[in-house]
Amino acid sequence: MDNNLQEKYARLIIKTGINIQQGQTLVITSPIECAAFARLVTQIAYQEGAREVVVSWRDELLSKIRFLQAPEEVFDEFPHWQKEFYLSYLQKGAAFLRIAAEDPELMKDVNPERMVKAQKASSTALQEYRDSLMSNKNVWSVVSIPTEAWAKKVFPDLSGDRAVEKLWEAICKTVRVDVDDPVAAWEKHKQNLKQSMEFMNSHKFRRLEYTNALGTNLSVELPDEHIWLGGSEYSTGGVEFIANMPTEEVFTLPKRTGVNGTAVSSKPLNYNGNLIEEFTLTFKDGKVVECHAKKGEDVLKKLIATDEGSCYLGEVALVPHESPISQSNILFYNTLFDENASCHLALGKAYSVCIKDSETKNKEELLQLGVNDSLIHEDFMIGTADLAITGITATGDKIPVFKNGNFVF
Repeated sequence: MDNNLQEKYARLIIKTGINIQQGQTLVITSPIECAAFARLVTQIAYQEGAREVVVSWRDELLSKIRFLQAPEEVFDEFPHWQKEFYLSYLQKGAAFLRIAAEDPELMKDVNPERMVKAQKASSTALQEYRDSLMSNKNVWSVVSIPTEAWAKKVFPDLSGDRAVEKLWEAICKTVRVDVDDPVAAWEKHKQNLKQSMEFMNSHKFRRLEYTNALGTNLSVELPDEHIWLGGSEYSTGGVEFIANMPTEEVFTLPKRTGVNGTAVSSKPLNYNGNLIEEFTLTFKDGKVVECHAKKGEDVLKKLIATDEGSCYLGEVALVPHESPISQSNILFYNTLFDENASCHLALGKAYSVCIKDSETKNKEELLQLGVNDSLIHEDFMIGTADLAITGITATGDKIPVFKNGNFVF
């Protein structure tokens, strides 16, 4: 991979994604396979004014060994020092960057119950950290670079080196670092997303109705005070940042008890190293009452049963089928990319920032407004080339939003 492109990407992440502030601390979570790139990001962060850069390394192969061989009680525990690590930097106003580059099928031989236990223990311990990020109290961003295991899954007919190179090329295109001025390209992209946001916000839809030939037939009620967001966001301190790079979506939250009908997945879901494929969720009064999957059904059922809120939706996101990632015809097996190729929903926790004046409301008030809470937030894709979405206004008017997989405007 061209070193100049990697440096452009790293600089884009720091200046546009994180938008590092003078004297701010940056916390990076990275797979050990991505160490060289994490070092490059660290170097650029210091050049751009970071006070300190701290890296938390992840080794998924060691994690698999632990899942396979450790005693059962271990998975109900979470180290106190790890909790203090994140909370201490949270309180210092640090920015948080995660490099997401997992092997999509590494954990397929692991008992999914162990993984759900570990996920629950981690999410419970780090709830304050997660709440702060999802309410934009701290700046955060998720990005990705190739690893060989992931690249080989995406391009199974290529050698390891060639697969990595090919995935690098695809990623650089999706994050717009293959152009002369990536920062200017992102400014234009943010304006395009703003048009979609303004269309959705101006109509104040009460409900969205989804249909396609795959079998999705879903009605999603929206809270009265919902807001559509997309592109860049702002921290509560007023710092502009981009939470996901790439991003092609505009999103809001559904009313917790207002989802009814059937949602059929259009792409596999990679959940903690397990693929869930060709699955269907049936909702009644917001709750998943039935689910089926051709592959990974046990994992899906355990995911939905994580806690009281994990069987309700927390996000509604619109992505045109003609988005660059969709048009690449690459199945990334990585939610960061696949969710930006397809309209999607998310099980679990909602982004409270999608409610007007959410910062002035406590959890009970948000729940009364229909904001779901959970230890999880898992996106899954339902968009197709024939997806139709109709918006229903407060007066009952029906306004086309999507036709043939794309916005009508």
